[in-house]
Amino acid sequence: MAANNQTQLKLYTVDAFSSIPFSGNPAAVCLLPLDRVISDKTLQDIAAEMNLSETAYIRLLSDSESFQTSSRFGLRWFTPVAEIKLCGHATLASAHVLFNILGNTSSSIAFETLSGDLIVKRKGNSISMDFPVGKIEKKSEENYAPLIKALGNTPEIVDVQYCCDLRYLLIRFKEGWTRKEFEQWKLDMIMLERSIKELVVLIVTIRGKEEDGFVDEKGNPYDFVSRCFAPWTGVPEDPVTGSAQTILANYWSLILGKKQFKTRQCSKRGGDIHLELDGSRVHIVGQATCVMEATLLL
Repeated sequence: MAANNQTQLKLYTVDAFSSIPFSGNPAAVCLLPLDRVISDKTLQDIAAEMNLSETAYIRLLSDSESFQTSSRFGLRWFTPVAEIKLCGHATLASAHVLFNILGNTSSSIAFETLSGDLIVKRKGNSISMDFPVGKIEKKSEENYAPLIKALGNTPEIVDVQYCCDLRYLLIRFKEGWTRKEFEQWKLDMIMLERSIKELVVLIVTIRGKEEDGFVDEKGNPYDFVSRCFAPWTGVPEDPVTGSAQTILANYWSLILGKKQFKTRQCSKRGGDIHLELDGSRVHIVGQATCVMEATLLL
């Protein structure tokens, strides 16, 4: 039983980019009260305690609002070691809690974040998120020789691109792996982390061929696939990275000459994502499922 002077926070664990428990990318979602100021250190300590790739904090913006009726909230994301600027799967998880657990009645919700306002909407059984495009610039392989060495035995590198705003690096491999080989490929994580200090996420992507197994459960081919690594923020491999899709949609639109994509992040848990490029915005569509509801005592 909680002591009288303890703060009780509602906490949820949500598997994002999946409708099936224990797949996709898990995020903790925590509701912050208005009547008590909680320090950034405590928010970081909670994220370390949760030990998931991200913990999201939803806060009300005024006393006259509620989690059930407001259409605008503050939103922050913390990895186990640091606050980050943008997170897709924890935003999806937060929207799922508001819409489907708390019964928020709004048709759309705006989150105030470090990356500006992010709009989420219901879309059938899914949720659509409106994110800014991840702008990229071409880089030379020579700039990242130690990092590339950490990748080990891989197909030929076709392209290297960098997103300065998010500090994400994208490396595209030439087709040649089967899906099984891509999913089972292991890099040297210790060498990767030591190879460079200024990165937040490494994105590895290939187009993949239908005949090599890059299809969904119904046999429909993916436009491209990816894996994402973030040992610099305490997340060796992120299961499904929504923020990376803002860069991937931008990149693959230039390669494939299209604006709508079905893609998969090929981690052990994995997740399918639908993307639509709309000018300077990317619409990221996915499902989520809540697997735990708890009370956090401070």
